[in-house]
Amino acid sequence: MSFENDALAYHSSGRKGKIEVISSKPCYTQRDLALAYTPGVAEPCKVIAKNPEKVYEYTSKGNLVAVITNGTAVLGLGNIGPAAGKPVMEGKGILFKRFADIDVFDLELDTQDSDEFINAVRLLEPTFGGINLEDLKAPECFYIEEELKRTMNIPIFHDDQHGTAIISGAAFINALEITGKKAADCKVVFSGGGAAAIACAKLFVTLGVQHKNLIMCDSKGVIYKGRGEGINKYKEEFMVDTKARTLKDAMMDADVFVGVSVKGAVTKDILKGMAKNPIVFAMANPDPEITYDDAMSVRKDVLMATGRSDYPNQVNNVLGFPFIFRGALDVRAKAINEEMKIAAVHALAKLAREDVPDSVSRAYGGKTFRFGPEYIIPKPFDPRVLLWVAPAVADAAMASGVARMPIKNLDEYRETLERLLGGTRGIIRNVINKVKSSTDINGLPAIVFPEGQNEKVLRACQIILEERVARPIILGSDSYVRTKMKELDLHNLKDLSIIQPIKSEKFNSYVRKFHEMRKRRGMTFDEAERLVYDPNYFGAMMVHMGDADGFINGVTQNYSESVRPILRVLGTQTGETAAGLYIIVQKKRTLFFADTTVNIDPTAEQLATIAINSADAAKFFDVQPRIAMLSFSNFGSTRTPLTMKMRDAAEIVRKRRPDLIVDGEMQADTAVDPNIVKELFPFCEIKDGANVLIFPDLNSGNIAYKLMQKIGNAEAIGPILMGVTKPANVMQRATDVNDLVNMAVITALQAKSMKTHNA
Repeated sequence: MSFENDALAYHSSGRKGKIEVISSKPCYTQRDLALAYTPGVAEPCKVIAKNPEKVYEYTSKGNLVAVITNGTAVLGLGNIGPAAGKPVMEGKGILFKRFADIDVFDLELDTQDSDEFINAVRLLEPTFGGINLEDLKAPECFYIEEELKRTMNIPIFHDDQHGTAIISGAAFINALEITGKKAADCKVVFSGGGAAAIACAKLFVTLGVQHKNLIMCDSKGVIYKGRGEGINKYKEEFMVDTKARTLKDAMMDADVFVGVSVKGAVTKDILKGMAKNPIVFAMANPDPEITYDDAMSVRKDVLMATGRSDYPNQVNNVLGFPFIFRGALDVRAKAINEEMKIAAVHALAKLAREDVPDSVSRAYGGKTFRFGPEYIIPKPFDPRVLLWVAPAVADAAMASGVARMPIKNLDEYRETLERLLGGTRGIIRNVINKVKSSTDINGLPAIVFPEGQNEKVLRACQIILEERVARPIILGSDSYVRTKMKELDLHNLKDLSIIQPIKSEKFNSYVRKFHEMRKRRGMTFDEAERLVYDPNYFGAMMVHMGDADGFINGVTQNYSESVRPILRVLGTQTGETAAGLYIIVQKKRTLFFADTTVNIDPTAEQLATIAINSADAAKFFDVQPRIAMLSFSNFGSTRTPLTMKMRDAAEIVRKRRPDLIVDGEMQADTAVDPNIVKELFPFCEIKDGANVLIFPDLNSGNIAYKLMQKIGNAEAIGPILMGVTKPANVMQRATDVNDLVNMAVITALQAKSMKTHNA
């Protein structure tokens, strides 16, 4: 099937189009209906009538944007009309929701009369928190936006102008950094005289390009002083005194080319005439003014960006509008002004210089990204764009006086945004706040990473230090690790503690102590020496001897191999059972699964211990535990040794910890669905659904959490190792940098809690 047919099938299969309206409140009972509609709906109506600003509190207005077009300049398709433009507007709505959790109604207006369009949009102000204008032809788009901004009191943003300008502006800042050029000295040539070109040119001037050094070309050639044909008041601003009349003339010795025009506008010969280390932004869609391959075939020194995802440096407007509106809506801005746009530019430029998360690499087929000629702007699927751009925009709105509801604490605001990225973000952020310290780094919990020569571990350590939640200790060759750090540009790790076990002054004392611990279990001194040479054993001994507070491994080897040194060196607490716990996070629910990694077929006593430790872990994360002992049977419906084991475990928990809510044995659906309990098992002690699920064996626990991850749309944190004498955790080999950071945060909190408890 061709791509064209794939696209048509995508838009027409199942529910037609790409969007739907979903209720944010329950509407299942007569009472729900009475609250949602009559008579209950009258109450917010009366409040809003007295105070119109309350509309933001009682309706969706504050998080609702209208994407509006008349279809006169749709993508590269031209004036195809409002109905034909609707798929694009729906797509825009998806991007708003996906990247910034902003709700959208798309509106297609059947008029090409600018004043009629303006009046229609103006009448919508009571409904929306902001207006995103889209696919309006020039020069009418300038007049439309100007009039709406002048007469309306909510943010108005024409993305075809400002979105392209903001993203290309961020790319321009970084391109200058890489090439060593200065904006004021650059000769800049624009191909295109429409909305995007004029907006980009204005922004580039704001960023330091001199008017006299900027030449703009439209379909009739250079816009020079004295030219009359095809000139409007918006192009007049960019008339220059030059003898150049064609794009080829203009581009001779140019430092920068910005294309927002048509396919093939730039030939190889034209490119050859540019200055050394040329910056080329060929952004025509879907085909650029010159292809990446053609450009590279004649100029190896060219730094290039396009509008395409299959070439480096995609100038994609989705990097801008969702996050700009997010920041504007959250401070209830009256407008999106120049200060807010410039703030977005600099936030994007700075973010591109940061280390790139593994989640971004996975989204792009495993490709790695690092600041340089082929990575000058962030990727659209980088989750951090929300956390960088929206706060920058909100801050600029407050500083420039257009915010009606200022944010008192931007750090807390970032944490709120972080929760939009997924439930795990919120949980981990809460833990970070518990352990984060502004004190000297030596006061932070020391966490040992025995696989310190691994790239993921080093990248995680940089984030751990930036967040100030722990003091990483790396085990490995000092020279190798520092070379790796330099290759990865991990500049914040210069003071990182690196220990090579065999060269450590404590190596021999660790060997003697380990042999003393294990000699009556058949271990010889030579064997103890051989094992402590292994960074996994050396790191565990550091924790055992109090030279470190926590330990994390498992990135490069399987779970059973990784957990063995922990159990041999640190062991379990008296009467405890080691077990693995996963935190499973869904949009509206957090669950704790155990045991998922350690015990193949635990006894009832072991299961009771696992349940108690899991419940205490839930409290650790500020969740009030309700424990379900899971089985294929409900409260004796099937009596076998397997089901009786779970029933006995529940009874043991009750005797040992009468403060805990526990019941079972019960089936999984009974455990999590209060309606089943209410209808069939009213005697069950768990009334509101269990949140700590204890599985009868490793098979079921491991299968369940992996299914929840892969097909249950759940996020997972873990596995957290419970029952061990000191904080130690084992990662899965498929882990990424973010998982490592999360586990370091948890291990640091375990260490901090243990110190407080033992004090």
